[in-house]
Amino acid sequence: MTTTAPSATVKVAPKGPSFAEFWQQMPHKRAFGVIMVAWVALFHWLGNSTFGYRDTPSLFIWLQYCYSMRTEEDHVYVVPVLVAAVIWWKRQELLALTKRTWWPAVVLLALALVLHICGYVTQQTRISFLGFVAGLYALMGIIWGPAWLRAIFFPFFLFVFCMPLGNSADLITQPLRKAVAELSVLIAHYGLGIDVVRQGSQIFDSGQSIHYDVAPACSGIRSLAAMGLFSTTYGFLGFTKPWKRWLIMLAAIPLAVAGNTARITTTIVVGKTWGQDAGARIEQNLGFVTFAFGLLGLFLIGYWLREEKRKARHSESQSPSEALRPEVTA
Repeated sequence: MTTTAPSATVKVAPKGPSFAEFWQQMPHKRAFGVIMVAWVALFHWLGNSTFGYRDTPSLFIWLQYCYSMRTEEDHVYVVPVLVAAVIWWKRQELLALTKRTWWPAVVLLALALVLHICGYVTQQTRISFLGFVAGLYALMGIIWGPAWLRAIFFPFFLFVFCMPLGNSADLITQPLRKAVAELSVLIAHYGLGIDVVRQGSQIFDSGQSIHYDVAPACSGIRSLAAMGLFSTTYGFLGFTKPWKRWLIMLAAIPLAVAGNTARITTTIVVGKTWGQDAGARIEQNLGFVTFAFGLLGLFLIGYWLREEKRKARHSESQSPSEALRPEVTA
């Protein structure tokens, strides 16, 4: 007589709705489409009042011009894709929300319009950009309600990284340049015994055989912006406690500085050993290493935070007798 063991049932995770199914289940989508087109048209025809370097009334053409002037802001093209990806990842949660028309969001829309008017009158288009994003957020609240606003807050927060820095980036790059130069010289001089000194953001040795300048593009502002975008996404999606999210987000600053310091220190070592040109090639071609160094540090911090959570769960699962039982070591 043979017995057949019951076959194990394999649970298959439910497949999320397709884009067509997702859009079909969204209420009042035509109304949202109409008012969104009107909002975008307002900022296209009356979004920019500064007709200096780029003569255009469009906020969007002004933004594209600003992005094209600084290579440090290439990350902005990733933000809309990232926002769309997060929304798509949360689509089941969004569909499950209670959606209703919520007129108090009109107050937020009015504030966004006032923000744009202030930016338009004072010729500060960056303020108008904030008004555009806040208004788009408010329109969603009017059509789909407060629960939608709470769920969609994080993806919309990422649009902050689309703000063009322009000349205000110097307020960030100057301290970064000096910090990176000083740390690199300290490591090279006192740690590796290389005869180098720093003057401002410039690094050179006593014999003038090597001479480097930590330029704005080399200050780490590009890696800082990219790390800030990535760490914010990682913090919000990977953790729920506010202090853990803030820790992950703020870690982008020291990690970007540390990664860029490692690159400049390597440049000094290679330049002293094989000459100025060899060091310059290392500096120009190791930008991806700086970002990889930052990502590694970010994931290590995330692992430590998760390990702390696992230890807390393990201690809570122990019975009182197990917790008081003395450990026996071999």
